[in-house]
Amino acid sequence: MSQKTPSAERVRKGQTGFAVGASILREYLKTMPTNAGVYRMLADDGTVLYVGKAKNLKNRVTSYTQQARLPNRLQRMVAQTRNMEIVITHTETEALLLEANLIQRFMPPFNVLLRDDKSFPYILITKDHEFPQLSKHRGIKSRKGFYFGPFASGGAVTETLTLMQRVFMLRTCSDSYFAQRSRPCLQYHIKRCTGPCCAKVSKQDYACQVAEACAFLRGQSQDVQLRMADEMQEASESLNFERAASLRDRIRVLTSMQARQDINLAGLGDADVIALHQQAGRSAIQVFFYRADRNYGTRSYFPTHDKQVTSGEVLGAFLAQFYADKEPPPLILLSEVPDQADLLARALSERAEHKITLTVPKQDKKKRLVDHALTNAAAALGRRLADSVEQKKLLQQVAVLFGMSKPPVRIEVYDNSHTSGTYAVGAMIAAGPEGFLKKTYRKFNIKNAQGNDDFAMMTEVLERRFSRLIKEDPYKKSGLWPDLLLIDGGAGQVSKVQSVLQELGVTDVTLVGIAKGPDRNAGRERFFIPGHAPLSLPLQDSTLYYLQRLRDEAHRFAIGTHRARRTKAIGVSGLEEVPGIGAVRKKALLQHFGSAKSVAGAGIEDLARVSGISLKSAKIIYDYFHTGV
Repeated sequence: MSQKTPSAERVRKGQTGFAVGASILREYLKTMPTNAGVYRMLADDGTVLYVGKAKNLKNRVTSYTQQARLPNRLQRMVAQTRNMEIVITHTETEALLLEANLIQRFMPPFNVLLRDDKSFPYILITKDHEFPQLSKHRGIKSRKGFYFGPFASGGAVTETLTLMQRVFMLRTCSDSYFAQRSRPCLQYHIKRCTGPCCAKVSKQDYACQVAEACAFLRGQSQDVQLRMADEMQEASESLNFERAASLRDRIRVLTSMQARQDINLAGLGDADVIALHQQAGRSAIQVFFYRADRNYGTRSYFPTHDKQVTSGEVLGAFLAQFYADKEPPPLILLSEVPDQADLLARALSERAEHKITLTVPKQDKKKRLVDHALTNAAAALGRRLADSVEQKKLLQQVAVLFGMSKPPVRIEVYDNSHTSGTYAVGAMIAAGPEGFLKKTYRKFNIKNAQGNDDFAMMTEVLERRFSRLIKEDPYKKSGLWPDLLLIDGGAGQVSKVQSVLQELGVTDVTLVGIAKGPDRNAGRERFFIPGHAPLSLPLQDSTLYYLQRLRDEAHRFAIGTHRARRTKAIGVSGLEEVPGIGAVRKKALLQHFGSAKSVAGAGIEDLARVSGISLKSAKIIYDYFHTGV
């Protein structure tokens, strides 16, 4: 084309006009097929602006050239479009599923976006061992077994597993630990396991335990409880009072588990309850998970979108993206009808290979469930809006405190962690107006710094971080360049980091060091800014509390990364580097716990039970695995 292509920066700001983008789309329309498929609108720099699906690609793209019929947000999108990519699909349902995957991959700014970086936990009862294991599972379901869930949180799974151990007494240990046992572990002695590792239970009886646990998780808890009651009566009549008492205690726990469910609904089966609430141009979606009539918890979501997007469009986009990597239940109860509900139901049914029903209940118990979810969505959005306002105020106060011309959009905080210079790691966390930006956290294995040299470690981390930013994003378009850099340290650290930034030519990032005051007391922090005297804030100052939270989050992430690296190394090298642990004690620990990783996860009291390990030695071992600087 004869017209000069505008700069990427102007394209991003939407300063080029609708006519330019529309003319580019008309060029593509000359060869656009009429098949079903997915299209991507691209900016001049290759950024994906929008991902859409269509039953007829040519008809859909033609609509984007008709300015009067487009809402403002799509007019802005067309104005920035400089390229297109299309993928032809066999059906419209296939296009919908592909669209959801591409949206999650590229996070286009003009789509409704679901930012969900957490996988759901499940309860797994394995099928690849003669004595199945009961465990918590996340991620791909690659192991053969029965999966029950999803649960809304890891805590809910852990609590359920603890109670199930008391009722069904299945083993929770790993297969390797199981194979190495020569005598029953603590779980057997406190009646949380029947001891299959040491032949304390037959295969047939253990199989009955597994069958009862599966029946309970499938919603047949009443049947399980009745069978236990019959067994208790038989044991009592045969004067086996110890077994009768054990069954009585298990029945009590089973009863409490059923009573603990907040909102149960007999006959509901497997279902998700999803409600959308909108306020001030923002959306909150509350999801309740029901499996086998029982409430497995709830989770809130806050999809990002333009204020002009309708609630039906938001809900439809959410459903497509939410179930892109999750198996939907047969029934999904909704607070309103989403856009293209029939297409969504067909697409989800194809993916799940069983019928999926989307319905908006109008009365009775199901309507009350949706109303309850809607109330929770409204409350969650209210908290979110309040937090957002407070966050903006805090960022404004930070800007004033550090003499910045405007509130920071991205703050990066750096910290190091190591044990006397070994397994050294650097960590970076990021935060902005929406809170912590966990998807952009980074960890660095220290490669060059030698010994216990925090200055050299920080220098290496900053050189690697900003060298890569300069190489990959020299024009600062990605949103990954920080406005404010916080480092854990005082004047010396600040001076080192300032030198690194100057050598790299980075001059427009505000640098601040945060160090604890005398006696390293939290609340007496001092802030070091190049060219200024150190600052301190009053103890109850909200800005101080916010900066402490940022520093503590970086410290938490650094220590967690360090421990993970050290534990991984210990799994290879054993216990050689633990102070005071010779060959005899090492052998005793491995015989008792089965592996070095199990030693690393043991508590002080558990360690002290090992022959030859005193309470003092146990504390040394525990501190080695659970502390970092």
